[in-house]
Amino acid sequence: MLKYHFKIHNAEEGGYWAECVEIEGCRTQGDSKEELMKNMKEVLNLCLDEPAESKDILSMPNNKIKGQDIVEVEANINIVFAMLLRQERLKNNMTQKEVAEKLGYKSDYAYRKLEDSRYANPSIKTIQKLRKVLPGLPLF
Repeated sequence: MLKYHFKIHNAEEGGYWAECVEIEGCRTQGDSKEELMKNMKEVLNLCLDEPAESKDILSMPNNKIKGQDIVEVEANINIVFAMLLRQERLKNNMTQKEVAEKLGYKSDYAYRKLEDSRYANPSIKTIQKLRKVLPGLPLF
C-alpha cells in the first residue's frame, strides 16, 4: 500500500492545515485533527486520480520522511493501481491503444478501464499480462 506523508501546521485563524510532502500543491485544512485526517485522505486521492490523458508523473512516497508533525496517509488501492499503470505506460512512451494491442485486446476500451480508478480491479491473470507488456509496473 502506498502511504504519502503530510506535514501538519496550526492555522492562524484556528484549526489545522496540512501539505503533502511528496506532491506539490496537495493541501487541505480542517477545524479539528479528526476532520483534517479525513480531508488529507480525500485530497491525496484527488491528487493521485489523474485523468488518463494526463502526462504528469507524480512522485512516489519517500519512506524516509519522519518528523513530529508528519503523518502517513494511505491512498485508495484502485486509485494507486490506475496511477501506477498510467505512469508506467507513459514512461514506456506507449499509448493506451498500443498497450491494449500488446495485451491482445480487440479494442482499447478494456485497457482504458484499467487506468480509470472507478473500474480498476484487475485479476491476477491481467496483472501478469500487464507485467509482460510493462515490466517496470510495480507491484505492491
